[in-house]
Amino acid sequence: MSIYTKKQQIIAHRIEEKSDESNWKNWKWQVKHTIKSIDKFEWLTGIKFEEEERKQLKETLDTFPLSITPYYLSLIDIENYQHDPVFKQSFADARELTIDKSEYADPLAEDSDSPVEGITHRYPDRVLFHVSNICSMYCRHCTRKRKVGDVDHVPSKAQLLKGIEYIKNTPQVRDVLLSGGDPFMLPDSTIDWLLDQLSSIEHVEVIRIGTRMPVVLPYRITDDLMNILKKYQPVWINTHFNHPREITSSAKAAIRKMADAGFPVGNQSVLLADVNDCPRIMKKLVHTLVQNRVRPYYLYQCDLSEGLMHFRTPVGKGIEIMESLIGHTSGFAIPTYVIDAPGGGGKIPVMPNYIISWSTNKVVLRNYEGVITTYKEPDAYEQRLCDRNCEKCDLELKLDASEEYASTGIEKLLSDSDKSISLVPEGNERYERRHDD
Repeated sequence: MSIYTKKQQIIAHRIEEKSDESNWKNWKWQVKHTIKSIDKFEWLTGIKFEEEERKQLKETLDTFPLSITPYYLSLIDIENYQHDPVFKQSFADARELTIDKSEYADPLAEDSDSPVEGITHRYPDRVLFHVSNICSMYCRHCTRKRKVGDVDHVPSKAQLLKGIEYIKNTPQVRDVLLSGGDPFMLPDSTIDWLLDQLSSIEHVEVIRIGTRMPVVLPYRITDDLMNILKKYQPVWINTHFNHPREITSSAKAAIRKMADAGFPVGNQSVLLADVNDCPRIMKKLVHTLVQNRVRPYYLYQCDLSEGLMHFRTPVGKGIEIMESLIGHTSGFAIPTYVIDAPGGGGKIPVMPNYIISWSTNKVVLRNYEGVITTYKEPDAYEQRLCDRNCEKCDLELKLDASEEYASTGIEKLLSDSDKSISLVPEGNERYERRHDD
């Protein structure tokens, strides 16, 4: 059951004198009154910045705008705001203007992998569909700072239809991820129309929605919205909790609605310096998530977006956190730690190394305690040669509606049906000399 705290009452009355609990829990009221200026932030919180700091913050907001929902603002620990994880994720920092030479406006090359407006097609069988650039709150660590918050832009139906047509004409796409911005910033009627369009495409098997609403504006998760989504199963929902303090009674109520409506709910966290870069914090986070029927999905290394240097940790910190989770808690509570490769290489899992060595008949492994053990390989394993002609496969276990497919990357080198013996990077001088000769 979500609650209406005394602190929230004070903030609500400062925003509008006659505001009551019904206003506070109305998501449209929250969006209407998002905090977008330093003056309003100071007025609602009582926090006062020194003149020089205000000047630096103003310069930051001129480049990367501010938007905080009254609800999320109410979670800030005013007495210790400089060290508060909610404050750090939502309020501007002058360090955002320090752009390192290793940082990019589009670090994941999403625009380069965009065949039509709004679509990023990076992986073979799935696409990311940008359906809005608007968020209820602008997260300071956002990887799409070039889009989200810079221009409040919602694509028209005509623009969305371009993406829908691409998906219709690309039969290998079986999975569509709605992203943005935040898809739940769209009106219910638009969400209904969009899901109806996508679910009518025969080869689309699953629709995913990435949203931070349960974290920053849980009142958006309404019964009406859930009833719309239930018409288009299977729909999967991914949230973005980064710290245990974000999982409030209101957030739990929102999660409960999604889970009770039958939606699998996952969570993607970003590893952020001075926010959650601590094994104890991350363990508490994943435990609280699974307690509320949310599966930890990814732990992201912070991307190389412009102005995020102060948020980034060494990869070793992420490995340390994974060491503290693997074997020390339930397997389904452990996210996959990934680096989203700069330049559009996709998500690369980065995990502790548990294989110490191996030979032709043994693998030497270590467990989470440091115990070293061996796994005996089979003495007689007959490799069944595979020509990738799935329709004529005589294995006992057959798959319905199997299709032939071509292997790529490392899978290609492991394949029996492909004669390739190596993958050679473009521009390899030695191979270019061979060609010249």
